Amino acid sequence: MPTTPVNRTGGPASSVGAGGAGAPSALERAGERLRRGLGLIGPRHTRHSLPADQLDTLALPIGDDGVVAGVDAEGQPAVLGINRPTPYDVVLIGGLWTAQVLALRTAATGARVAVETGRPQAWMQMVHAMGGGQNGLSVFDVGRVPPQGASAGTPVLVVRDCGMRPPRGRVVGGPWQSVLTLLPYLSPVAPRLLRQARLAGIQRVSPDEAAELGRTMGLSRTEVESLPALPDGVTLWCTDRDRQYVLTQPTDAEIGLLGTPRRMD
Repeated sequence: MPTTPVNRTGGPASSVGAGGAGAPSALERAGERLRRGLGLIGPRHTRHSLPADQLDTLALPIGDDGVVAGVDAEGQPAVLGINRPTPYDVVLIGGLWTAQVLALRTAATGARVAVETGRPQAWMQMVHAMGGGQNGLSVFDVGRVPPQGASAGTPVLVVRDCGMRPPRGRVVGGPWQSVLTLLPYLSPVAPRLLRQARLAGIQRVSPDEAAELGRTMGLSRTEVESLPALPDGVTLWCTDRDRQYVLTQPTDAEIGLLGTPRRMD
């Protein structure tokens, strides 16, 4: 019994040649493929395969998305994933300069930044440089931050620059809204804030503060001993499982606006 030839798509092949009567044209065949949802035909390449025992060697030069806080000990970009669909609390025990650089870089990602502060004059230069508050950065008095309406399209970072004892904030972390609390030094409220935080940054502190942070955060002896000697611009970023020293290197524009890295304000 004669068999019907089958083409590569699994359908019956035409028994008429390409130039024969009744054969669909190339345009008609392409249109039929599009109607069936198969899309355009791309270039044909040989398959790429990798033995299972070599999977660990496969790496892609793509990092996490977020705000570049600086570079790590190997000189690689260190990224903070601030814009998240879940609440994200960050505590920075350090200087105003680092908090302002992070605010600038967060705004550059398209997020809005709301600053709650008792020293608005320290932020006015940034506000004016960014268009008078119309381009992503607004400053509010302590306790006066209105609801920000954060969403996936307009994520928000709330920076709380409220001194040693920041009051409990009216605007808290939520979906697409992160909160960064700046503490100039270790304070009585710091342990509570650190327990609640998903990420903590520590800049240069006194030996007594370093010892207290070591007990609170479970830092190693080497990490505790390093904290009183950290250079300006260096932050030890800590999560529950990871520790990483990061050097924040300002751009020329950031130096022109904020000056060089410094721990003291």
